[in-house]
Amino acid sequence: MSRFAWGGLLRRAGLQQISCLVAIGVWGAMAASQSVAVKIVENDRGGLIGARAVEIAAINADSSRVELRGKFCYSSCTMYLGVSDLCISPTTAFGFHGPSRYGAVLSVPQFEHWSRVMAMHYNAPLRDWFMREARHRITGYHRVSGAQLIALGYPSC
Repeated sequence: MSRFAWGGLLRRAGLQQISCLVAIGVWGAMAASQSVAVKIVENDRGGLIGARAVEIAAINADSSRVELRGKFCYSSCTMYLGVSDLCISPTTAFGFHGPSRYGAVLSVPQFEHWSRVMAMHYNAPLRDWFMREARHRITGYHRVSGAQLIALGYPSC
């Protein structure tokens, strides 16, 4: 439709119809922008705590969804439990341990700092357990099932 045809249509439509057309256009744009990105995590062995914290902050800022569905989610992967829009599979095995530098013990201030960074991604019951017990294990994992985490209040997929 040409520019002149649109002009005539708008003059004939009147203010009420124009408002309606604008509202429909705004609503359509909002609905299109509200599509949620989904990240499906499967079999993640973890990685650097700081990098994972930055990734999770970006996921939450974008209102993206994370689904933890693999056989396992170990180490810093467990920090995904801090995503606002999250679900977990009851059959996924989660492995928790304290922060280290590739298995080497950290200084006390570093250990405390990175323990708190990890713990802030967990809900209260899990955070309490992590700070009291799990963070003191440096080699191997404390294994917790997705079903156990669901019982602690995390949503199931």
